[in-house]
Amino acid sequence: MPTFLREVHMKRHNLLDILFRNITRLSAFAVLVLLVAIMVSLIIGSLPSIKAFGFRFLASAEWNPVTDEFGALVPIVGTLVTSAIALLIAIPVSFGIALFLTELSPRWLRRPLGIAIELLAGIPSIIYGMWGLFVFAPLFADHVQPWLIEKLGPLPMLGPLFQGIPMGIGVFTAGIILAIMVIPFIASVMRDVFEVVPTLLKESAYGLGATTWEVMWHVVLPYTKIGVAGGIMLGLGRALGETMAVTFVIGNAHELSASLLMPGNSISSALANEFNEAVGKLYTSALVELGLILFLITFIVLSLARYMLYMLTKREGSTT
Repeated sequence: MPTFLREVHMKRHNLLDILFRNITRLSAFAVLVLLVAIMVSLIIGSLPSIKAFGFRFLASAEWNPVTDEFGALVPIVGTLVTSAIALLIAIPVSFGIALFLTELSPRWLRRPLGIAIELLAGIPSIIYGMWGLFVFAPLFADHVQPWLIEKLGPLPMLGPLFQGIPMGIGVFTAGIILAIMVIPFIASVMRDVFEVVPTLLKESAYGLGATTWEVMWHVVLPYTKIGVAGGIMLGLGRALGETMAVTFVIGNAHELSASLLMPGNSISSALANEFNEAVGKLYTSALVELGLILFLITFIVLSLARYMLYMLTKREGSTT
């Protein structure tokens, strides 16, 4: 190739490389700008509520559009409690599903079960909400809640959590529906990370006489702890921001109760129910501030997750 053609070729490649770097840099900064713009717009929309209520907005359970008295305590508690219930149920179930699919399931059954889990992850949330309201809630009210009230209600410390009227809908029901929704996400991630564990490590443990549980607990989980933690945080993020399914079954009541069986509210369901009907600047601003709080909760949770993953990686590197 002549020298001048080679130089033209090199210049062209250099220009394309510069263009590619600038496009990727612009894309990365565009995401950051969009994040900052969302936060700024939420803060601007929340200013009337912030000026009117201050930090009292976070500690007050009052929500009365007639008197323009608003507090975010009930939606905040509902969001955190339903997400906690969802994770308490979803983590062990997802672990069991991933363990069965990777270690115990026959080969002919692994693929159909894996496809079924992925299909569950793709079902729209409104379908889960409709099923929860029309199918699960009546069965829960007739067969499960009376037993919980009778057996657990009289207990000294645990009892207040399971007292009330068996209505079917409530905070506990919303937590169960959320658990059903996030199980496919967490189970899929766990299954994928369990499958990347080298077979040599597991076979070595089995050769030393370890049981399946000991292999999973002492070999597979330490090897995949970062991926497992990431899957759990993915499920938590889904649970915190879920709207339609929670709106159907949580009861949408701005009442703070110690019982998990009573109706409550969450930030996302409050926004879905009331934003279109909000009349007045202060009412709308209070709802926007709820959105800002949900944004900050999600940001804090994801930041803590990233920090936890960083510490796990750092500790893993130091031990090796």
